[in-house]
Amino acid sequence: MKDGELLSGTALAVFRLNGQFLEVSERMARPVGLTAAWWQVLGAVLREPLPVSGIARAMGVTRQGVQRIADLLAGKGLAEYVPNPAHRTAKLLRPTEQGRAAVRRIGPAHADLAARLADELGPEEFAATLRVLERLSEAMDAIAVGEAGADSAR
Repeated sequence: MKDGELLSGTALAVFRLNGQFLEVSERMARPVGLTAAWWQVLGAVLREPLPVSGIARAMGVTRQGVQRIADLLAGKGLAEYVPNPAHRTAKLLRPTEQGRAAVRRIGPAHADLAARLADELGPEEFAATLRVLERLSEAMDAIAVGEAGADSAR
């Protein structure tokens, strides 16, 4: 296969996989009153509070999109903004106990899907899939950085 065909095939597979993950995430999140996007933003701040820009970077989406969801989560009492010691104006988002509880309620469905995927793929192939996807993302980041430098040199 030529490079262009490999890129097209990879992109189409990733787009399809993204759609599949969004669909199953919506099905898991809906019964607890969340959407897949709300769950994704809450999940990004479970370990530590982050500014909206940090959440957007981690998720690979726009800051404006995350800001809209963060504001909705805060308005529904699922998350809250707290002061950021490193930056006066960029507040940190953190889940409230209500938000953490909602994510915990998704846990059994999440664990079931993980077990079913592990059964289907096998543990080694499942782990290899993660490594390949992470490496692909790193390569895309490296190319984007290279393109940004090339653009500014023009």
